Amino acid sequence: MKTPQRLPVGPLLGLAGIVGFLLTWELIPRLGLVNPAFLPPASEVLGIFFSNLALGAFWAAVGHTMTGWALGLAISASAAVVLGLIIGSSTFLRRATNSTIEFLRPIPSVALIPLAVLLFGFNLESTLLLVVYASFWQVLIQMLYGVADVDPVASNTARSFRLSRFDRIRYVVWPTTLPYLMTGIRLAAAVALILAVTAGLIIGTPGLGNEIALAQSGGAVGQMYALVLTTGVLGILINLGMRFIERRTLSWHSSVRGEVVV
Repeated sequence: MKTPQRLPVGPLLGLAGIVGFLLTWELIPRLGLVNPAFLPPASEVLGIFFSNLALGAFWAAVGHTMTGWALGLAISASAAVVLGLIIGSSTFLRRATNSTIEFLRPIPSVALIPLAVLLFGFNLESTLLLVVYASFWQVLIQMLYGVADVDPVASNTARSFRLSRFDRIRYVVWPTTLPYLMTGIRLAAAVALILAVTAGLIIGTPGLGNEIALAQSGGAVGQMYALVLTTGVLGILINLGMRFIERRTLSWHSSVRGEVVV
């Protein structure tokens, strides 16, 4: 007996939501509810958005933003993985660093903007400082949760078999922490993009944020909304890419296999 195919309700609902949002945006300025000089119709902004795709300066700005995003995320994730394994494997270090982590973690990255400007001026390093600080905690906290979730029986068994520290991390700790790590990196990727755009917007480092600020100060409102729309599209693409990597990396994990079955 042939199983009836299920309609992809989720994507259709998502597409309907986007269409509804664009229609609402189109109608608000055209009906005079908002001055079109401050909120151009969606069709006008989309026209500018697609025309930007043919401009080299646009892609240069996207490249600057994505460079800050990628480098910052790579640095923060690498440091957080190493420190997470070291701190999480030691009860003494966990207790000794807990208050420091809880004190530093809530500090907003934007509060470091004056320090970034003093140290690095209006260069890429300023963006990296903000991105690394913001995304580092997302990964570190997940790593600490992951190491704390390691089965003590499995850990003691590995010790009784005299596995080296490296082998215990490889065969016992790493498989448990990997789902936590992937969740942390996915969360950190979104935060890193926000800070990469914010750095350009406030500090003036090259990138989409700086282009948005220049468009706003120059009265190019349509261009400003088109660039904001670009950051939204980048966020969606990053999230989809991270989810794809997460599913491929954790294809052996019960949580991912459960999603496939459902």
